[in-house]
Amino acid sequence: MSGPIVQLGDVADFINGCAFKPSDWAETGLPIVRIQNLTGNGNAFNRTNIDVPDKHRVVSGDLLVSWSASLGVFRWTGPEAAVNQHIFKVVPDLRKVDLEYLRHALDASIHEMERFTHGSTMKHINRKEFLEHKIPLPPLEEQRRIAAILDKADALRRKRKRALELLDTLTQSIFVETFASADSAAWPLCSVESLATNIRTGPFGSQLLHSEFVQEGIAVLGIDNAVANKFRWGERRYITPRKYEELRRYTVLPGDVLITIMGTCGRCAVVPEDIPPAINTKHLCCITLDRDKCLPEVLQSALLRHPSILKQLGVQAKGAVMPGLNMGIIKSLAFPLPPLKIQEAYVRTTQELFQQINMAERALSQGDALFTSLQHRAFSGQL
Repeated sequence: MSGPIVQLGDVADFINGCAFKPSDWAETGLPIVRIQNLTGNGNAFNRTNIDVPDKHRVVSGDLLVSWSASLGVFRWTGPEAAVNQHIFKVVPDLRKVDLEYLRHALDASIHEMERFTHGSTMKHINRKEFLEHKIPLPPLEEQRRIAAILDKADALRRKRKRALELLDTLTQSIFVETFASADSAAWPLCSVESLATNIRTGPFGSQLLHSEFVQEGIAVLGIDNAVANKFRWGERRYITPRKYEELRRYTVLPGDVLITIMGTCGRCAVVPEDIPPAINTKHLCCITLDRDKCLPEVLQSALLRHPSILKQLGVQAKGAVMPGLNMGIIKSLAFPLPPLKIQEAYVRTTQELFQQINMAERALSQGDALFTSLQHRAFSGQL
């Protein structure tokens, strides 16, 4: 790829949004674009009736860069609106740079700068450093060729992400169909404690010190193994067989249900059947079930999705952040328990679906890796 290396500030103006005050807000008027309107974490607009200069207004198709908290590049697709502070409105010099090429260049630049962001509690980009960040600038025709390649790779990974979202929706539908059936009113209301043969957390205080972790031995499971709502090997932690003899009562068994009770509370995973010898930390509640009463996958689904349990936990939907969780709360959670035959049919159906989800996750991971590789090559002169 031929062409000069230029600074971002050489090819576009980056205009920071207005610092709107609450007194500027109104029930009607021009929508105000805030970061949460870009990231999808809040779609409701604040509005204003004050006179907003044209330089702070955006229309559909404009590029925006959120430079604080959630860093990212976005194409605005909404109505004419005003831009709030912490968002740059991008005004490209189209004589020098193709709009799509600039969008990809900004995305690559932000990913690179994220490693060096300022702020201990909130990530933000320094404007001067941002404007001075350098990108290659080949001729316009070459820019369009590169942007087209990246667009195709980006579209592929977006399709894979959408497919994964649809599979998750199907999982929820299967759960609702099973647990909200006409017969569910006759099912017995069972507490978690009544379904378990053992409920415990891991060793506390001086029972297990970080200094006692070793490079190999008996695995120690923590939040990272359950936080994705499926069992995953994260950071590997081990204790010696000798230490394990002291902590054997905390052994995790195949089919146990793990619930995070510290950090990100309420995440839940089923321990796989091929788990090697392991214990859990105090950050997890570990439930061994009486499988003649309840199957692990059924309890996991109920803890994550059942409206009755979510209401007891004070949350509105699957994946919501819980303020706190302990063994007493978990033991008391109750839900209508379907007969074993219905449980078994539910598990068979969801296991088949989870296989498809796992394949979709691998495809998405491959798509992300491909896009990252292409993006790196594009802006290092190799594409």
